[in-house]
Amino acid sequence: MVPDRQLAQGTQARRTAGVTFAARLTFENIRHSYHGKETIKGVSLTAEPGEVLCLLGPSGSGKTTLLRIAAGIETQSHGRLLLNGQEIAGPGLYVPPEKRGIGLMFQDFALFPHMTILDNVRFGLTALPKDEAVAEARLALERVGLSRYADNYPHALSGGEQQRVALARALAPRPGVLLMDEPFSGLDSRLKDTIRADTLAILRETRATAIVVTHDAEEAMRMADRIALLRDGQLVQVGSADDLYRRPQDLFTAAFFSEINEFDSVVEGGCAETPLGSATAAGLADGTKVSVAVRLSGVSVLPEGGPIPARIVARRFLGVVELLSLAVPGSEQPIRARIRADQLAPGAKDVTVQVNPQAILVFEKADQTPYMNTSL
Repeated sequence: MVPDRQLAQGTQARRTAGVTFAARLTFENIRHSYHGKETIKGVSLTAEPGEVLCLLGPSGSGKTTLLRIAAGIETQSHGRLLLNGQEIAGPGLYVPPEKRGIGLMFQDFALFPHMTILDNVRFGLTALPKDEAVAEARLALERVGLSRYADNYPHALSGGEQQRVALARALAPRPGVLLMDEPFSGLDSRLKDTIRADTLAILRETRATAIVVTHDAEEAMRMADRIALLRDGQLVQVGSADDLYRRPQDLFTAAFFSEINEFDSVVEGGCAETPLGSATAAGLADGTKVSVAVRLSGVSVLPEGGPIPARIVARRFLGVVELLSLAVPGSEQPIRARIRADQLAPGAKDVTVQVNPQAILVFEKADQTPYMNTSL
C-alpha cells in the first residue's frame, strides 16, 4: 500500500479530466415520507449546469434522502424531478437510475472487494464494448492519478486512494450530474483538505454539475458555489457561503456557520440589551422578543481597557487559538471567546471584554407573545 501522505504529495501525475455535458437538475416541490413520517417537506431547488451545490444540514435534515431521490434509489411521494427541463420522476413517470445520466458516489465508496480497481471503475460502462470500456476506465484512473494501481484490489489501497477510485468510477460514464454523499467523512483529517481540493479541481475540469451532501459547514464553504441549508426536511436558506455566513436569515443558520453566544432579549428603543452590550435591532418594534447571537470570533479579551469586566473560569489551549469561558456581569451562564493562543499571559484571571458590532446578529423569535414592561 502506498501511504496516503505520498498520494497527497502527488507521487503520480494526474491526467486532465475529460469534459462532460453539464446538466441542470431541478427538484420541484418534492415531498417524501418514511414509515408515515414526512422526511422531505416541499423542497424546490435547482442545481445549475457546472455548479457545485452543497446540501448542508444536521443528521435527519433530509439531505441524503434528496440525493437518493435524484439518483432514483428513493421515490418521492409528491413533486417532480427534472433534468434539463425534462421530467425524469413525477406522477406516473419514473426513469430508472441507469438511464438518468446521473452518477452517484456513495459515502462508503461501495467498491467491490472481489474486483480489481480497473474492473470497479468500468463497472458502470456496460453500454460500451469491452475494449472501449477498459480504455475509458483507464482514462478515468489517470484523471485521479491512480492508473498504476489498475490491477490491484480495493483492500490494498488506503482510504484516500479508495475515495479516488470511487470518484473515477462515478466520472467514467461522464454523467451530466454527479451526486456525492459525504465523500470525505471517512478520511483522515490530515488528508481531508488535500483530497477535497483535488476532488474539487477534478470536478471543475469535468464541468459536471455536482451535488455534494455534507454536515460540515466549513467543508460546504470550501467547495460550493451555492449552499442549500436544510433542517427537518425543509430548506432554511440557499445562497453563497458569503450570503449564509454574513446574512443568516435565522438563529439556526447563524449557529450552523459559526460558534455563537446566545442571549434572549426584548427590543427597547430600537436596541436589545445583552450582558455583552447593546445590539441594534433595526426594523423591530419595541416589545419584540429577540435572540441575540454574538460570534465567538467577535469577542476580544484584553488584559485591560475593554468596556466589560470579566473573569476567566476555564481556558482550553487548542494550538493556534485558545477557547475561553468567561464570567461577566449580568449573565448566569459563562460566555465563550476564541482568541489567539499568545494573547493573554499564563495564569491571567481578571480581564476585560470588547465585542465587534459586526459579530452581533439579532433575530426575532418565532413564538411572539404579548410583552408587558414590568418596569412601568
